[in-house]
Formats: sequence, C-alpha cells, structure tokens
Amino acid sequence: MSLGHTGVTAPVAADAARRDIPDPVVSCGSPPEDCGIRDVQDRLGDKWSVMVLSELAAGIRRFRQLQRAVPGISQRMLTVTVRRLERDGLISRTVHPTIPPQVEYELTEMGHSLTHLIRALADWSLDHREAIAEARRTWDEANPT
Repeated sequence: MSLGHTGVTAPVAADAARRDIPDPVVSCGSPPEDCGIRDVQDRLGDKWSVMVLSELAAGIRRFRQLQRAVPGISQRMLTVTVRRLERDGLISRTVHPTIPPQVEYELTEMGHSLTHLIRALADWSLDHREAIAEARRTWDEANPT
C-alpha cells in the first residue's frame, strides 16, 4: 500500500450523518448478500456487451452488421459476446434456412428493459466527462509516479 493510501477514505457513519451524506442508493442488505448484481456487472462490465446491446436497441441486426457497427471487435469476440448475451436472455438469435444461413440478433423484452439504464449511463458519462478529465489531471499531477 502506498503512503497516500494509509488513511481512511470512506466516511464513518457518524461523520457521514454530520455531512448529510445520503444512504447508498444501491444496497444488497446487511450483512452483504448476493443480490445478483455481480452477474449483471460481469456481463455489462465487459468491453463489448454494452456496445452490442446499444446497437441492437436500434433494431434487428445480422452478424456482419453488428461487426461493422462495433468498431474494433473481432469476429471471435463478437461471437463470444452474442453467445453470452443470448445465454443471459438479453438477446435472441434467429437462423434463417438459406444458403448460406442468415443469422439475425435482436433484443429480448428483458434486453429492451436495460436500454433506458444504458442511456442513463451514457447521459451521465457525457454530463461528467469534463469533470472526470479534470479530476484525473489533478490526481496525475499530485501522484506523478
């Protein structure tokens, strides 16, 4: 642990009450229990899932359309990502019996229910982009190593 990390960074309950810090918005209870957030975080916290879900929010897409719409994703990573999202019930996959087979992906009802949260996160990111960049610059100047 570095010298800069030896102090307590989270306020204790009495200190938080004194400063009018609200209770946490998200809590799994006390003692901490498995409320399922880890599974969702694992899926949505990967590099590609939110981008794929965002693209599918616009409508049905074929595999190549998805690959072109998500810059930098490889064929293998897109395959892995859509399989995981399908397994989690967020997207559905339809294979049309043509030669070659045509595969289409679309959001399920549960997948659509996530889109307003993704939009809120995107809006928050845009609203706080400059403040985050400034905080990073300040931190980097104070912690040059």
